[in-house]
Amino acid sequence: MCIINFRRSFCFPVHWRMLLTDGSPRARNITIPASPFMKKLGCGTGVNVYLMKRTGSQTQSPWAVKKINSHCAKTQQNVYSKRLTAEAQILKTLQHPNIVGFRAFTIAPDGSKCLAMEYGGEQSLNDLIEQRREEGKRAFPASVIEKVALHVARGLKYLHNEKRLLHGDMKSCNIVVKGDFETIKICDVGVSLELDENMTVSNPKATYIGTEPWKPKEALEDGVITDKSDIFAYGLTLWEMMTLSVPHLECLEYDDEEEESFDEDAYYAVLGTRPALDMENLDASHQKMIELFLMCTEEDPKRRPSAAQIIEVLESAEYQDFKNEVIVIS
Repeated sequence: MCIINFRRSFCFPVHWRMLLTDGSPRARNITIPASPFMKKLGCGTGVNVYLMKRTGSQTQSPWAVKKINSHCAKTQQNVYSKRLTAEAQILKTLQHPNIVGFRAFTIAPDGSKCLAMEYGGEQSLNDLIEQRREEGKRAFPASVIEKVALHVARGLKYLHNEKRLLHGDMKSCNIVVKGDFETIKICDVGVSLELDENMTVSNPKATYIGTEPWKPKEALEDGVITDKSDIFAYGLTLWEMMTLSVPHLECLEYDDEEEESFDEDAYYAVLGTRPALDMENLDASHQKMIELFLMCTEEDPKRRPSAAQIIEVLESAEYQDFKNEVIVIS
């Protein structure tokens, strides 16, 4: 009787180029399971992300593997392939506890590119927001929002001040969380843009990709893009945690039976503006996060705080005293 090892037949050996801590490359052969044998963690624009468990002679931490979606049109696959390559090139230069780490980049036998990253957690912040909404709960506790605000701000400060990079697509989908907010990491740097010494995008021909509901006014109107463009989207990410919704979602909802019910003009008119907060779902403990959201979503970029300024406030003794006072009051 001939016994076929189907699990092995769906795997293929790949030649990875690993980046050592000293920056030198190392070649290493490993086996990556085909997509059906990896747990799908999520999907993005043109890509799928899988959990790759690594076992063998030594048990090692799992990786998250990002692959181009094979169902995309050929022309789109080329676009996403270039974007994935760019992300790999950027990610391998970054090393910060609040940014998902680079592990490897390879081309599979079928020609598709794979980016292996640190496994930052099974769920994105967006997943947790949706889960909380489906359970009929209200805003996240202020302490959780504050922790996310601080950790993401630290990641942004590193990108802006040390690496001179604009993330370019901040939102809850691009933040991964492990456990009960044990670790919080920024991911998806594939559309990052270089910043100059003035924190302005250095390439005049560069395009801010972003995602429409999170885009600041300057990105929508071909204005000057700076580090403060990330801050606007960061502010809307805090808003997501306080409302469990998507910015300007009310303008996107329409009756399926009435195609004309979607008001396109109204939708584009509100993009780049500050969405309203439902104060009934918030309490006194959320006050500082509300204030931070308001500052970050100022229409004038110069009026928004930098990531460094946000960290300074959140780590200040004065802010810690405020938190303690709120706890006593409640």
